[in-house]
Amino acid sequence: MSVRRADSLGGKAAVVGIGATEFSKDSGRSELKLAVEAVRAALDDAGLTPADVDGLVTFTMDTSPEITVAQAAGIGELSFFSRVHYGGGAACATVQQAALAVASGVADVVVCYRAFNERSGRRFGSGVQQREPTAEGTALGWNLPFGLLTPASWVAMAAQRYLHAYGLTPDVFGHVAVTDRRHAARNPAAYFYGKPITLADHAASRWIVEPLRLLDCCQETDGGQAIVVTSAERARDLRRPPAVIVAAAQGAGRAQEQMTSFYRDDLTGLPEMGVVARQLWRSSGLSPSDIDVGILYDHFTPFVLMQLEEFGFCAPGEAAGFVAADALPLNTHGGQLGEAYLHGMNGIAEAVRQVRGTSVNQVSGAARTLVTAGTGVPTSGLILGTDG
Repeated sequence: MSVRRADSLGGKAAVVGIGATEFSKDSGRSELKLAVEAVRAALDDAGLTPADVDGLVTFTMDTSPEITVAQAAGIGELSFFSRVHYGGGAACATVQQAALAVASGVADVVVCYRAFNERSGRRFGSGVQQREPTAEGTALGWNLPFGLLTPASWVAMAAQRYLHAYGLTPDVFGHVAVTDRRHAARNPAAYFYGKPITLADHAASRWIVEPLRLLDCCQETDGGQAIVVTSAERARDLRRPPAVIVAAAQGAGRAQEQMTSFYRDDLTGLPEMGVVARQLWRSSGLSPSDIDVGILYDHFTPFVLMQLEEFGFCAPGEAAGFVAADALPLNTHGGQLGEAYLHGMNGIAEAVRQVRGTSVNQVSGAARTLVTAGTGVPTSGLILGTDG
């Protein structure tokens, strides 16, 4: 992998199983139990057993270590275990690491997972409460004393600049919210199932941090999601049609910080996602016109618009019109705004369903799906496709 040349990972591994718990606001059980439920469901979906697994990948912040999940799920010896940093930016990178392990022969079957009681327990949306001194925390120290305490406040800085630069108003963010909730309304697994919204609803929702309204901000969710990765060759003999990993990438930009990269020359884009985009296009040989479905990380609506522009689906400042025109099927599960906030892992599962042809909002003939991970932080992305 290099930011300067194509890599050779594409086509060597595939997602063969997906599994999740229900998505709720109060799970009533431990995060470890959620993780194990999701892992077992994903293995069952793949037609595999815990005995087949020899690798596990998760995020930092997760309270369920790989060895503990292995023990609780009945998994035996592990030859590969890994954690990826930077919150939601890690989602697609877990699958990339699983694919690297499988392609190199380090492991045969790797399960990626994420599970937390994010609503009933930790409440990420409440912002920074207490933090041990770290080099990473130094960057936050330039912002916290002035009231930038929450993810919404950090994103609002970039969102305000985006609107100013292109002469737009906060109403443009509503197109993302309405699109996500339209899809969630038809998804029985979504928290907002049966509850679409309108642009008027978006405009009437209360301010959280200007220019972000309540309906620009993702929900908080209790739940778990797991993804099973194995070789493309083995995948062809398993229970479900494989979702081949056509390309996978991570990206961090110059002057990168975690959510507070305010000292860059330009705040109207997401340079870290630009790194990911260039790597995915370069390694896959594809372009925006080849993508059938976009599953774009939507913790806050403005960053969905910026991602579309970084990937070249439209010109800078034009993404709101692109979304309003339904030019690309977007977040067909309802996204984190409508289905659940599991740091993007549920988005990967939806990309797999689209490739399989089993989504509740299925796009006809979907053969290539783009998935992205958390934005504003070092991030990652995937292109998943049909076998052959």
